[in-house]
Amino acid sequence: MKKEDKNLMPLRHHISLLSGLILIPLMLSGCAGLGRRLEAPRITLANFSVQEIKVFESVFKIELRVFNTNEILLEIKGLNCDLELNGKHLATGVTNVKTDIPSYETGIVPMTLYSSVLDVMRVLRGLAKTDKLQYKLTGRLRLGKGAIPSTIPFSSTGELPLKEFVVPTAG
Repeated sequence: MKKEDKNLMPLRHHISLLSGLILIPLMLSGCAGLGRRLEAPRITLANFSVQEIKVFESVFKIELRVFNTNEILLEIKGLNCDLELNGKHLATGVTNVKTDIPSYETGIVPMTLYSSVLDVMRVLRGLAKTDKLQYKLTGRLRLGKGAIPSTIPFSSTGELPLKEFVVPTAG
């Protein structure tokens, strides 16, 4: 090792140590100085329709209403969710839809869900015993542009009377 390298070694060590000491408070503070804590948006089922029924699979189209209760724009880059009806798993879906929801506004996120025919039959069998349709959505919302957190879990429940889905008879 050359004599010059020996003299530079302590200098490099001090620079590394100083850099580390400067970075630690920045890392501990996170993004506290960059903005407020991001509040999880409220997500509800806005629309539901049967798209296709196949031998082994059913396809549903849903629309989710996303309520942005934050002071900043919410940039959604994707979403995944599971749908339960009356406590029974019905369908699962994922979408890479990119949509921006301004602060204190709402937006609609369309999505396709897939279900096995067995899951559909299990849910339909339980409908004969009730007059209400209870749903539960669970999933994760993926945010863009370096948002912290980048993924927000959500859960939403609701209830619909089944008589709203009865087709009127011609009389």
